[in-house]
Amino acid sequence: MATGREVGIDDLPPELLEARDQPGQGENWEKNLRTWATRKLAQIGPSDEGLLNTAIPRFERIMIESALKQTGGRKRDAALLLGWGRNTLTRKINELGMGSAVVADDLEVL
Repeated sequence: MATGREVGIDDLPPELLEARDQPGQGENWEKNLRTWATRKLAQIGPSDEGLLNTAIPRFERIMIESALKQTGGRKRDAALLLGWGRNTLTRKINELGMGSAVVADDLEVL
């Protein structure tokens, strides 16, 4: 229990300190992806479009949104983070129907 108005690390219960040392659920994305893929494959029928046709656009959308957020909407910088050229990023944004969600174009922040 904290003795003053401030709470320090040593004041926390042991279970919170242990949780801090363990990787978070978001850090184990490959395991989460495997679980999701297994569940989706069990649901897909012969007439469905296929797992990769569903997963890849969703994955690309998340990567693009994350890169644009990281760069403050600067497409050129986001494309570099993704390992793409700016034209590829722009094409992917259009293919995924994300054009209206992307506000900033290729403006440099001054």
